[in-house]
Amino acid sequence: MAKSKTKPTKVSVTAFIDALPDAGKRTDARALVRLMERATGEKPKMWGPSIIGFGTYHYTYESGREGDAPLAGLSPRNPAFVLYNAFAFAGAEDLLTRLGKHTTGKGCLYIRKLADVDQEVLETLVDKSVAAVRQRYGR
Repeated sequence: MAKSKTKPTKVSVTAFIDALPDAGKRTDARALVRLMERATGEKPKMWGPSIIGFGTYHYTYESGREGDAPLAGLSPRNPAFVLYNAFAFAGAEDLLTRLGKHTTGKGCLYIRKLADVDQEVLETLVDKSVAAVRQRYGR
């Protein structure tokens, strides 16, 4: 059975963010790191070359595939930030309608910059998602 290729690394999160070429993206990435630290109570770690993850949980799919993934995570990609597990709970649709400019896709939330969204709504989304993932997978 195939295992996930995205695993925690020893790469410095600070160095990764500092190397982002866009100053605005660096500022937003630092703010998102603080938000996710508050939501998870976990310190950030790099997962693979471009995902900043917080905490961990173990999943097993019905297919038998299993692995570990961050409780919450983000990746400062172009053209948007990708937030993982940011709406992993029932009822997230109401908050998403109030979030502001964003798109979603297969479990990911995409935002171009923090100024485009209501940060209180974003924090609520992440808080509720972390709680839902913990409830579903334990811990």
